[in-house]
Amino acid sequence: MTEPQSSAIVSEAESLRCGGKAVLAQALQDARKRSLALFDAYLAALGPGLRVPCTPELNPPLWELGHIGWFADWWLARYPQRHLGVAADPKAPRSPARQATRGVDADALYNSSEVPHDRRWHLPLPDAETVRADLLASLADTLALLDEAPEDDDGLYFFRLALFHEDMHAEAAMHMAQTLGFDPGVRLPQAGRAAHRTRSLGVDATTWTLGRSGPGFAFDNELGAHPVPVGAFEIDAQPVSWAQFLPFVENGSYAQRRFWSAPGWIWRLLGERQAPRHLRETPQGWEQQRFGQWEALDLSAPARHLSAFEAQAWCAWAGRRLPTEAEWELASQQPGFRWGEVWEWTASPFAPFPGFTPHPYVDYSQPWFDGRPVLKGASAFTVPRMRHPQYRNYFTPERNDIVAGFRSAAL
Repeated sequence: MTEPQSSAIVSEAESLRCGGKAVLAQALQDARKRSLALFDAYLAALGPGLRVPCTPELNPPLWELGHIGWFADWWLARYPQRHLGVAADPKAPRSPARQATRGVDADALYNSSEVPHDRRWHLPLPDAETVRADLLASLADTLALLDEAPEDDDGLYFFRLALFHEDMHAEAAMHMAQTLGFDPGVRLPQAGRAAHRTRSLGVDATTWTLGRSGPGFAFDNELGAHPVPVGAFEIDAQPVSWAQFLPFVENGSYAQRRFWSAPGWIWRLLGERQAPRHLRETPQGWEQQRFGQWEALDLSAPARHLSAFEAQAWCAWAGRRLPTEAEWELASQQPGFRWGEVWEWTASPFAPFPGFTPHPYVDYSQPWFDGRPVLKGASAFTVPRMRHPQYRNYFTPERNDIVAGFRSAAL
């Protein structure tokens, strides 16, 4: 019997969640190097103005990069309670921002909790070279503070938070490059595909512990470990492939109301959608757009850039269903369960676990407990240290700019 794929994937993620200062210092430098490489690609593609359309899917690249440095400073260099971990007071007074020396109120520019999305296009942001210099200075300060920090979970909490926050924004930058149609030139190690894949897995009834406990870093929405009874079920061993999804498209099912939920049908009508995003049919076959270039579709690859509405509609067409979060995690421990190429929509709403208490970054989870679905897994754009089966991603169901797909379970 082969080892579950999760065992190999999770070891790197756990090394950052539980590792010491040396591992963390290397990861912080790697994350900043990736951020700057993505920024260079944006400058080359968009020019010094770095202008992008104001849409819900995007952020101004200059704002994104400045926000990354601001966030690290806000919770580390400027934060006197950084050593207290989750017990820190988020409202504790900060020291002045480094940008204040140039007459810029950095908090009024980059605090995502205070600056509405659409206003970010109209802010007097520093230019690219200034932002780059701030990022390099911020990293130097972060590493110096890390060297002096207590080597325990409290002392390292905000360093880990800043790291994972930067990794999330780097993934968002990849999504944005795909949306805008240019190649950012940054690649990550990919999850391997088995040569001979098992089509489905049977999982016996059991009680699964949902939620994280024990040492190391956890996001606040992961905490609150609790038992969940799970009945026996059958689930796909890998995400639904294009070969499985395309018959739904080719049979005209996008235009058949009976397969769609009420909000899904409204979403389809408003966008006049007849096929997944970044996909087109040609006389030679189906093609997918990847960073602005059209290429032949790999039918064995997981279907991607799908909204939760499309995943639900395919399941209704196929006589299947989306798995719950607990089923996905339980199945991920089985040999033959393949994941890591696409984020996977589940049937579970993003909701707090029992005893939820927000961490000092109070706006990370709490404002988003609004019924949106949980996504599990990781995508080809997710840095390996973020790929953890307990990680809970959450996007609104209409989002198809992210690299999201799904797997199905038997009714």
